[in-house]
Amino acid sequence: MSDHDTPVTDTTVPSAGAAAAEDVVARVLARAESRASGFSLFADGAAQALQRSDTAAGSGFDGDQFDRDDRQSLRRVAGLSTELDDVTEVEYRQLRLENVVIIGVYSQGTLSDAENSLHELAALAETAGAVVLDGLLQRRPHPDPSTYFGKGKAEELRAIVASLGADTVIADTELAPSQRRALEDVVKVKVIDRTAVILDIFSQHAKSREGKAQVELAQLEYLLPRLRGWGESMSRQAGGQVGGAGAGMGSRGPGETKIELDRRRIHTRMAKLRRQIAAMKPAREAKRANRRRNAVPGVAIAGYTNAGKSSLLNRITSAGVLVENALFATLDATVRKNTTTDGRPYTLADTVGFVRALPHQLVEAFRSTLEEVADSDVVVHVVDGSHPDPAGQIATVRDVLGEAGARGIPEIVVFNKSDLVSDDDRLVLRGLEPGAVFVSSRTGEGISELLARIDAILPRPSVEVELLVPYDRGDLVTLLHERNTVLSTEYEEQGTHVRALINPEYEERLGAFAVTH
Repeated sequence: MSDHDTPVTDTTVPSAGAAAAEDVVARVLARAESRASGFSLFADGAAQALQRSDTAAGSGFDGDQFDRDDRQSLRRVAGLSTELDDVTEVEYRQLRLENVVIIGVYSQGTLSDAENSLHELAALAETAGAVVLDGLLQRRPHPDPSTYFGKGKAEELRAIVASLGADTVIADTELAPSQRRALEDVVKVKVIDRTAVILDIFSQHAKSREGKAQVELAQLEYLLPRLRGWGESMSRQAGGQVGGAGAGMGSRGPGETKIELDRRRIHTRMAKLRRQIAAMKPAREAKRANRRRNAVPGVAIAGYTNAGKSSLLNRITSAGVLVENALFATLDATVRKNTTTDGRPYTLADTVGFVRALPHQLVEAFRSTLEEVADSDVVVHVVDGSHPDPAGQIATVRDVLGEAGARGIPEIVVFNKSDLVSDDDRLVLRGLEPGAVFVSSRTGEGISELLARIDAILPRPSVEVELLVPYDRGDLVTLLHERNTVLSTEYEEQGTHVRALINPEYEERLGAFAVTH
């Protein structure tokens, strides 16, 4: 099979037939230009996986998002260089955004799927703090085992990188250490892969102590097999009577090299981080045990990154969780309380988002966060209805939920951003998930229907009891009203006569006050 480039064009969701026709024309013209030039340049604007800032702007109160200003104040500014003309400007310089070229190889699937994956990689790069200059796709039976791209295509990539002045090349896969080194030797700039970009985003956005420890552990697991030695000059020489504790002949040699020392230090640090994460587990277990003891059901909001999970939580509870038009904007689990229409309390937990080809290091490191999903009673699966590949998002999220042990939990599929979805697309999405709920965190559409669906699925008290509660145990009557369903109440001389439906967890506690006939 011959190698060829496939253009990568920036597309947005069409709002009408005319817009769709213009999009097709633009794609055809872009392909014609790419055949003449050998590659295609990304159009101006955000990557396809990110919505425009004007369409993503929400209306209504989402709570006080105090983290937003802090994060924006550290945002790097394009066009400003770290090189200074005057040394007196040192206090005012700002970091320069990296200019990157993204590359991908696909052997199966359609061209549209490959382009969507590359657009998602562009969105990841933008979130990490880079400017995507160009994207290259190559179709071949399998990636080259040496340089990922074929020899001729790698030379063409080097010419593109030199002509555009790019700093970095990002591959849309997890590169083997040997592939990364070989490709760097060809293109003469830094080469990283999709996993490194995701880990970088996580390290920027982690806020809690546990989240930072989880990200650092994942980064060290990724770094360990990719350490590079720098020759004998970095070795600890151990020769003569000094080496080997004066053992003399046979003990002379390079001793412990710097790369071996680095490996040992990384292993030591990873062991310490695992102990720290394990030490944080009892606190989470205590909180969950307290909720289980009080029979408080849990609802977990899960879904693809940038699908609008935090926006949905804010819309329902005014939680004030950071909402940003970026991938993996929030990593730490946020739990808020809500009540059903009949007064039953339950918790809503916002969890970390998922992405296609999520690095296994992150799945393992964030397993403690994913426990919130596994221990919930209902999973609200949020899908970006305006995304070009919602079926792929659904499949990816369900795969990760299965790894987390949440496959058998009742699921409510929610197509968010419905205000950006046309009527024709709604029919397609309805065929994809017939029982789904269409909501908009921006306008409030469908929120009441979603809450009613949660109300219907949450477990209800099922054990009918008849109790005579003494007047000095008013706390039990309050418990019956707050955590269970009271059917009737009568006040007698000995106490309060109550008929109620209770959760099985309370049978033993209330059994002493049961009325026997």
